[in-house]
Amino acid sequence: MARRLKMAAAAAAGVVASVCPALPVLHAASSPDIRPIPMETYDRPGRLVVLPDHRRLNLRCMGHGSPLVLLESGFGGGSIGWPKLQPMIAARTRVCAYDRAGYGFSDPGPLPRHGAAIARDLDYALSAAGLRGPYVVVGHSAGALYGQLFAGRRRKEVVGLVLIDPSVIYQDKRMAAIFGSSAGSVESIRRRVQRCLAATEAGGAALTNSAFSECVAITASPEVRAEGLRPSLWRTQLSELDTLFTDTSDQRARLGELIRDVPTIVLTASRTGEPASADSPGDRVWEGVHRDLAAQFTHGSQRLVKSGHLMMNERPDAVAAAVLELVEANRRSP
Repeated sequence: MARRLKMAAAAAAGVVASVCPALPVLHAASSPDIRPIPMETYDRPGRLVVLPDHRRLNLRCMGHGSPLVLLESGFGGGSIGWPKLQPMIAARTRVCAYDRAGYGFSDPGPLPRHGAAIARDLDYALSAAGLRGPYVVVGHSAGALYGQLFAGRRRKEVVGLVLIDPSVIYQDKRMAAIFGSSAGSVESIRRRVQRCLAATEAGGAALTNSAFSECVAITASPEVRAEGLRPSLWRTQLSELDTLFTDTSDQRARLGELIRDVPTIVLTASRTGEPASADSPGDRVWEGVHRDLAAQFTHGSQRLVKSGHLMMNERPDAVAAAVLELVEANRRSP
């Protein structure tokens, strides 16, 4: 999520300033020789399903087997964000990515686009598509909050959560409390989204200005550029961003212990793959926050992965190992 929602200067979100004990490092076996999804695949929809209010949501599913793995993207991401990981999981079970409302080939949804609305859309889409549980939910960054809210809706069917370098509730305030008022701000991201929204609403020359390249890369495919020209995309992103650490965080907090017994693996991105040292306070706080998140689950664990924030692209082998661990555990359960 844009380098952990910029994690503001120092790192990213924290509430734990205590020293973290040594954390297990995830060592995945070498990834199998599985080819990524070709980029041209994303130039067309996968399966468009119709929600009760007649909006369409775009699903991209592959593979066979149970449990079904669901991929929930971070801020600004859609089904296009999993080209390496999805085929690796599909070799062992069925896996679906999707475009949230307003992204890709999915219709825009009513505002606000907070976590409860996003989880409800996914719930309805799965029912419309006839895709039954059990489910293992994989959430990246902000998508980790949305995935947990979906688990609250489908508590009896969600049998595992993998949270990839996840955002945490009230992240901006937590970060600011530790590193100062500007540390937790996502205002720079918000200003960029606002500029993109203004340009698409204005149209014409505003879309050919070189400054618009911060919104849509000149080298992007025609389909991706078409998405970036829609004001609804930027309205969606603005609403997701504005509600992430307010409404969405409140909604996750209200779940209480409802999803406490869901087996959960928290994957923390680490520059070294080792616990952060004292001279990296931001990273240390981030690891501590994730450790606390994992501790909220009866069967929760945190693992360090030598990777940047976009772990599903930089270390798909490590993410796949965690996902398939939960898949196999569910298959072995009575």
